[in-house]
Amino acid sequence: MQWVYLSPHLDDVTLSCGGLVWQQSHAGQHVSIITICAGDPPPGEYSPFARSLHLRWKTGVQAINQRRQEDLASCQLMGAAAHHMAIPDCIYRRGGPDEQPLYVSEEAIFGALHKDEAGLIDNLVADLAASISDQAVVVSPLALGNHVDHNLTRTAAENLRRRLWYYADYPYVLKNMHAITQLQGQGWQWQLFPLTERAVDIWLEAIAAHTSQISTFWPDLESMRAEVRYYIQREQGVRLWQPPE
Repeated sequence: MQWVYLSPHLDDVTLSCGGLVWQQSHAGQHVSIITICAGDPPPGEYSPFARSLHLRWKTGVQAINQRRQEDLASCQLMGAAAHHMAIPDCIYRRGGPDEQPLYVSEEAIFGALHKDEAGLIDNLVADLAASISDQAVVVSPLALGNHVDHNLTRTAAENLRRRLWYYADYPYVLKNMHAITQLQGQGWQWQLFPLTERAVDIWLEAIAAHTSQISTFWPDLESMRAEVRYYIQREQGVRLWQPPE
């Protein structure tokens, strides 16, 4: 089988289902991760918001280059092919007559796609359609948490007009369990993929490879390992979802 996972950013698939990716790859299946928002920032000065993230990540202006290298290392651990698309992360995207940054706060990135980006979805759909085999199983984020780039990825995936699987965006799922309950009430079905201990260990290693991003969700690696392991044990593996026919 060919599996194609769509990752809004350079860590989302690793965070959400890295153990399953490794287990599928280890079983001889071909697994690819397409990261949607992995492109170079456009010219121009970074917004104070973007600079504050670079400071927290300890990357400076080399953030995107470092993040792509981290992703390559993570995908190698999981046995997945990495594909980086040219759309920049929302914190870098610009628009309007003055080409000003479009998303300049936490509130802005957890909301609707900016009106100046209306054409972004159609272009992304065309690029994905040209990149993904008709035989591949495509797995999209559910976009739990309402991050603009997660919504962009899910909308583009659904506009491919093909049967999709969905994964729960970790760690956003932890604060959005009501959305999972709603899916069940709407007739969505899930399939549980139990994981071996080796798969769990690789998952934790793959997350740790995203060195710059650990501080986004945890104070340190020890906390990350404990919290992710607890989540895996609670879920009994990884669940992928499908809507009713």
